[in-house]
Amino acid sequence: MQKQNVTFELTIFDSIEELSKEDAGLMLVAVAARKDAYAPYSNFQVGAAVLLENGEIVIGNNQENASYPSGLCAERVAIFYAGAKYPGVAVKAIAITATSINYQLTNPAAPCGNCRQAISEYEVKQKKPIELMMMGEKGKVFKCNSMADILPLGFDSSFL
Repeated sequence: MQKQNVTFELTIFDSIEELSKEDAGLMLVAVAARKDAYAPYSNFQVGAAVLLENGEIVIGNNQENASYPSGLCAERVAIFYAGAKYPGVAVKAIAITATSINYQLTNPAAPCGNCRQAISEYEVKQKKPIELMMMGEKGKVFKCNSMADILPLGFDSSFL
């Protein structure tokens, strides 16, 4: 038997003001996208902004449905739209922000498992890491260097 630790590096900023100008700008685009989320059931609004290598920014926000599984998370809305509108253009970074109508979210909300898998697919396809920034309504911002960091032992086409 063998035991191993799986760790990754996470940079924690006290607020959006500590980010680089480019990262703060991307997060502000995600904040704007969050405000247009359709979340009448969960009251949990999420916005995502995807920065592409060509400089374009594509947004997404969560889209709920009375038939819960039919909705889609902000991260997948944004990355799928980026892949459809700009096929072959690599994704550099994704900024994600979430808030609740019921309370103030001050901790960063990480992507769900489905979103981690979808973003991981793009990372594998482009053979380049995708930086990930996460924050709540306000407060700390988490930044990691790759989706693979928060999805260790991920599933990809090599298993098929």
